[in-house]
Amino acid sequence: MDELLVVLPSSEAVRDFLNSPSTWLQIGVFLAGFLVAKLIAHWLLPRLQSLIRPGVIEGVSRTAVRSGALALVPLLLWLWLLAAGAILRRHGWDTNLLRPAMILAGALALIRMGVFVLRHSFSPGGPLKAWEGVLTVTIWTLVALHILGWLPWAEQLLDEYALTFGTVRVSLLNVLSFALSIAFLLLVALWLANVIRNRVERSRTLEDGMKIALSKLIKFLLLTLAVLAAMVTAGIDITAFAVFGGALGVGIGLGLQRVVSNFVSGFILAFEGSIRPGDVISFGNTFGTVRALHTRHIVIRTRDGLDILVPNENLMTSDITNWSYEGDRHIRLRLPVQISYEDDPDHAIGRLTRIALEHDRVLKDPAPAAVLAGFGDNGVNLELLVWIEDPERGADVRSDLLQLIWKDFKTAGITFPFPQREVYIRDFPGAAPLPAGATPGNRAGSARGRKRAAPAKPPG
Repeated sequence: MDELLVVLPSSEAVRDFLNSPSTWLQIGVFLAGFLVAKLIAHWLLPRLQSLIRPGVIEGVSRTAVRSGALALVPLLLWLWLLAAGAILRRHGWDTNLLRPAMILAGALALIRMGVFVLRHSFSPGGPLKAWEGVLTVTIWTLVALHILGWLPWAEQLLDEYALTFGTVRVSLLNVLSFALSIAFLLLVALWLANVIRNRVERSRTLEDGMKIALSKLIKFLLLTLAVLAAMVTAGIDITAFAVFGGALGVGIGLGLQRVVSNFVSGFILAFEGSIRPGDVISFGNTFGTVRALHTRHIVIRTRDGLDILVPNENLMTSDITNWSYEGDRHIRLRLPVQISYEDDPDHAIGRLTRIALEHDRVLKDPAPAAVLAGFGDNGVNLELLVWIEDPERGADVRSDLLQLIWKDFKTAGITFPFPQREVYIRDFPGAAPLPAGATPGNRAGSARGRKRAAPAKPPG
């Protein structure tokens, strides 16, 4: 409390301050400026909102207008106080209140725009949007305490409330400094990671897998450095947490083995480049296109339009078929066709080849081919071999070709055999003996009009 009494003015100074006409004039000028700024902002905001609609302006201009709209009131108030202060000083009035108020209004406008631009540069609609206002108010409060000269007193007051853990002393000042530092440094780290990722993605010398791996690795390193820098800025001794951090790391490693395995597997997949966004892969009963590679999982879009999240560890321990490995999207489809033994195989093979060559989705090089694959129980087995360059639409090509084959063979009189059995009933020489109680028109075991046999009488 003694420090607070030193900072606060005496009662005589407060009385002189309130009795001064210059004080009330400056207060009136400030209130009038705030009212004028609110009215102008109320009139100007709808027009700015029409400018930032999608399609009107894009890029840096749209971001600048959006940030200016968010800080419009303090920006207009700063302009008002700047002009009013100059007018009052020209007429000999004191501006000891308007000057710090003008600085605080300008600082609020700059901080509001800076935080918005920083957050929007890497997370336009992310969860950090909810913390944007809190971070702005916190930074502005620190700036206000510094301008008013109250920051050293506030730091000393917060440092008095502390807890000691062995040789480590953690005060309320350390906690708040760490919270503010980590929030700001994380924003900066994420912004830098986003800038580097955009530069890496535009590189023409790096492969797609290497781009993803470098982006993720740089982001991880920047976030780690941000946490360590925040601890140092808050005055926390990092070396004191070495033993505790080691024990905590062992516990987390044992409890989160699968998470760590997926994390490491994600980096291995990204660095190897065996699976990239856009690849068509299949494993087990899953077939689809890789949409994104993440640290813990990959996203696969199936042909049904479903997004399946597959842990990276599963991809490292399972057999994966990559239909477009290293950019080669050419795959061969096999279409089995069976014709009856009464049809000419050479004629059918020629028609199959012609049908494949006329299809616009079938590649001409390598050329399609039809071969005789064998002789089945019901007919001659043929096989049509075609190459396509869009494996994700292979089912469509197969369906189209089978329909064309059906129509063409029907027109040419080529028949498709189907399983059938012929049963021959042969008459044996001599009539079979009739069972007891059966008549010639009612043989036992026939499907029509069986009679139940009379019960046998007991002997004697």
